[in-house]
Amino acid sequence: YFGPGPGGGADGSDTVAAAPTTPVADLAAPAGSPSDSPSASASASPSPSASASPSASPSKSTGAAKSPSPAKTTSRPAKKPQPRPTRTTAEAPPAQPAPAGTVAQVIALVNQERAKAGCGPVTGDSQLDAAAQAHSDDMAARNFFEHTNPDGKDPGDRITAAGYRWSTYGENIARGQQTPESVMDSWMNSPGHRANIL
Repeated sequence: YFGPGPGGGADGSDTVAAAPTTPVADLAAPAGSPSDSPSASASASPSPSASASPSASPSKSTGAAKSPSPAKTTSRPAKKPQPRPTRTTAEAPPAQPAPAGTVAQVIALVNQERAKAGCGPVTGDSQLDAAAQAHSDDMAARNFFEHTNPDGKDPGDRITAAGYRWSTYGENIARGQQTPESVMDSWMNSPGHRANIL
C-alpha cells in the first residue's frame, strides 16, 4: 500500500506496507476514493551509516649502539639498529549494509526508484504491514490472487479495518518472482504499478 497518512505526506514522504515475505507476480489496484478524515504526519526514517576512521600507528625504533671502549683490547662490533616495520592501516569505509529481509529490500528499492523520479521516500507502517500480510495470508489460504478478496473487500476496506486513516491508496501485489529486484523490475515495467510507486 502506498499513500499519505500517518507516517507520511507532510514532508514529501509516504508510507508503505511491507510486502509479504514470500515473493508473490504482479497486479496493480487503482487508487481508492478519499475518506472524510485524511491524516498526515511527518516521519522520517534515517538510514544509519557507519564509518570507520582510518588509524595509523607508525613506529620506528632506533636504538643507540654502544661504541667499544678504547681501553679494551678486544671489541665487539656495535649492533646495527634494526628498524621495526611501520604499519599503517587505512580501512576503507564500509559499504552501506543491505537492508535485512525481503520487506526492507523492497522498500529500499522503491525508495531508489522514487529518488530517481524526485519523489520523497516511503516508510513502513505497522497498520499497513498488518493489512498487507493478512491479505497475503488470505490469498494463500483461499487460493486467489486479486486486490479484492472473494468476500468483496478491497484494499480500502482492509486498511480502514486495520485502523489506518487514509485519503488515497494504491496497492501492488506480486507473485512468482524470486527476488526483491525481480519484483521491482516487474512493477517498474507495469504502468499501474509504476504509477503507484511514483
